[in-house]
Amino acid sequence: MFRVKEKMAGVLNVPKEIMLDMPLVMATGRGEVSIENYKNILEFTDTKLRVGTKEGMMTIEGEQLKLRQLTSENLLISGRITEIKYA
Repeated sequence: MFRVKEKMAGVLNVPKEIMLDMPLVMATGRGEVSIENYKNILEFTDTKLRVGTKEGMMTIEGEQLKLRQLTSENLLISGRITEIKYA
């Protein structure tokens, strides 16, 4: 099923992360991280954010972390990002 959806994304010229519900992570320097297609927030403090995705858990660590934007599909985190980990 994964291969079929991946091929359809190419044929329809749709980004595969949208078609496959995969997370899209974009970092802007060390000051901002955007995560699209996340499933849930597991933990949030001013030094750590743990997010569930279809691909597993993602952890963002840093200092003075803040949720700048929160929608059902997109997270925008700002602060001093020191580490992004996938598990």
